[in-house]
Amino acid sequence: MFTGIVEEVGTVRAVDERDGVVEVWIAAQRLLGDLLPGGSIAVNGCCLTAIRIATGSFACELTPETLERTAFRGLREGDRVNLERPLRPDGRFDGHIVQGHVDGVGRIVAMRSLGASGEMTVEAPPDLDRYLVEKGSVAVHGVSLTVARRQAGRFTAALIPYTLQHTSLGTARPGDRVNLEVDVIAKYVERLLAPRS
Repeated sequence: MFTGIVEEVGTVRAVDERDGVVEVWIAAQRLLGDLLPGGSIAVNGCCLTAIRIATGSFACELTPETLERTAFRGLREGDRVNLERPLRPDGRFDGHIVQGHVDGVGRIVAMRSLGASGEMTVEAPPDLDRYLVEKGSVAVHGVSLTVARRQAGRFTAALIPYTLQHTSLGTARPGDRVNLEVDVIAKYVERLLAPRS
């Protein structure tokens, strides 16, 4: 489980495809101290497995399933990615419950500067729209955000200066595809209230 509080922004160093699997090497600094092969790490909000660790970087594999359900298709060398380690049981819980299971891919339709802060409007897939509520939580590329406003098929989130400076959202542009994870509690409530067949 994750919280949507980005610990570090890494940089994609290499992308290599073999036998239908994409191997991605990501440069990082702070997170590598306790990351071991086989360990989980959220990359742009998607829970991945670190398969190899080297000095200053780690590698993950992206299967066709992962590529189909995320915004990783088209990942290139030099891209910045948000990184977060799993929540420790004795750790402090900030952000909101993020599973690292991407629910869909959205598209940024507007980035608005408001001095040092900003706003981002994202077009969400139709099947996720019902889970987005004003003042509710959403993870965008692994960043825990609050829905400030919503219209049919899209939502707007405020971006504080810290978020703009310490996540990849600070360099995001209209047209960018982003991983979305909606609030898991909303999905459970929907399931519990659904008529049983």
